[in-house]
Amino acid sequence: MFAVVLLCIACFAYWCWCRQRAKTTEPPSLPGAWPLVGHLPLFFGDGCKIWNQIKNIVGQSYDVGGAVKINLGPITLYGVSDPDDCNTIATTCMEKDQIYDLTKPWFGESLFTSRYEVWKNDYKLLNPAFSQTILNTFMDVFNSESRELVKEFEKHAGKGPFDHFTYLRHNALNIICMTALGVGFTDSNLASDYLHAADSTLNTLVERAIKFWWHSPYTFAWSKLKKEQDCNLKILHKMSDAVLQKRKSELFGNPCVGKNITPGTKFKPFVDILLELSVEKEAFNDEEIRAQVDFMLAAGHETTPNALLYTMVLLGSHPDVQEKVFSEIQEVLERERDVEKMDLLRLQYLEAVVKESLRLFAVVPLIGRKIERDIKLKNFTLSAGQHCFLLLCGLHKNSIWGPDRYEFKPERWLEPSKVPSNLVYAPFGLGRRQCIGKTYAMMSMKTTLAHVVRSYRIKADHTKMRLKYAVTLKPDNDGHYISIEKRT
Repeated sequence: MFAVVLLCIACFAYWCWCRQRAKTTEPPSLPGAWPLVGHLPLFFGDGCKIWNQIKNIVGQSYDVGGAVKINLGPITLYGVSDPDDCNTIATTCMEKDQIYDLTKPWFGESLFTSRYEVWKNDYKLLNPAFSQTILNTFMDVFNSESRELVKEFEKHAGKGPFDHFTYLRHNALNIICMTALGVGFTDSNLASDYLHAADSTLNTLVERAIKFWWHSPYTFAWSKLKKEQDCNLKILHKMSDAVLQKRKSELFGNPCVGKNITPGTKFKPFVDILLELSVEKEAFNDEEIRAQVDFMLAAGHETTPNALLYTMVLLGSHPDVQEKVFSEIQEVLERERDVEKMDLLRLQYLEAVVKESLRLFAVVPLIGRKIERDIKLKNFTLSAGQHCFLLLCGLHKNSIWGPDRYEFKPERWLEPSKVPSNLVYAPFGLGRRQCIGKTYAMMSMKTTLAHVVRSYRIKADHTKMRLKYAVTLKPDNDGHYISIEKRT
């Protein structure tokens, strides 16, 4: 008992010391802090409660000058929503926050997790895999998989609401395998197991991130979550190993495969460049190659289908916007033909719809940066050694967007004077460490939407959606379901 009392006294003394040490120039603390544990109790609960707290943090940051301070026990982190401040942090703090280390059992030393110097070199080597020339050769896959999605949807036409997210995720996984990874993956059981394991692992990451005592691998090793994560990681790595093994056998068994998958094209998957660099320049070992493949699989199946989900729900909730999109598709494509690379440039209203959807529903609501030195913002100073998160979901609803910032208005993207600086629009990240596949994602989404909207009239109600935070922003109930009717 005496030891417990001493521990409590020590914790209270540490809490008082931390409060005294806090700089007056730091952002104000988020209301609702408890003694010793700070704001930790506010985040206990499911992903819906966490998402509500993130929105609360955004609202508080608006009120106090663009940033707030949150304490999770001994850990201090900043939430920043001011556009100029976010840009300052993104361009001066190039290292990812330490919290990203929690994903290394899954992603290893990939573009997502690596130190800036490593990332800079790897990005330079791998960026050619996402050049416009290469991306244009993926159009056949984008179209063929979009047609398959339309066929899958057909069974639900005229039969009431259904969960289109399930189909979008499988479709996205097929596309990333056939394009960036260069394999046509047909093991549907493994694909389903992979998606389930990915969901479970993302939930584990969120829970571990909040419970700071599990940040250390030594304490986490004693948790029940660790055992569950290990089981899921076996499935996730089984998928990437299967993809790599299949691609290696095709690539090294037939030298022409890596250069031309489709006659007359320069189709060169991301994984081929990885394998070639490992042989020619010894740039990547086997472990590093799998890490990059794991990240591509996760990013490809997790972000694009989420964005398509919200876009389709918004289209179904705004029939006038949907009919404008349909009219543009009919005008650009003229007849029932596939989407070509030049068509994507002409589908300007469709692109505006996608951008507006990504603005209202930030698939990745926040990103973390490591504060290695004191950072002077407009109103505050961030202290070195603390954690910092850029609230992308807050950037997209900042008052700079105008009084209609909470409304779905694609037309704002067609009038440059109504769109603020690109610094406040960051669906693919901010600064140099933006997503390497942002152009790829836009091309894939626009192609998919062109096929779906041309084939079906969508009905939905976005006000019924309940959302949760699971590293990405996801639906948590059936409010995202859509109904479809065949167009005549």
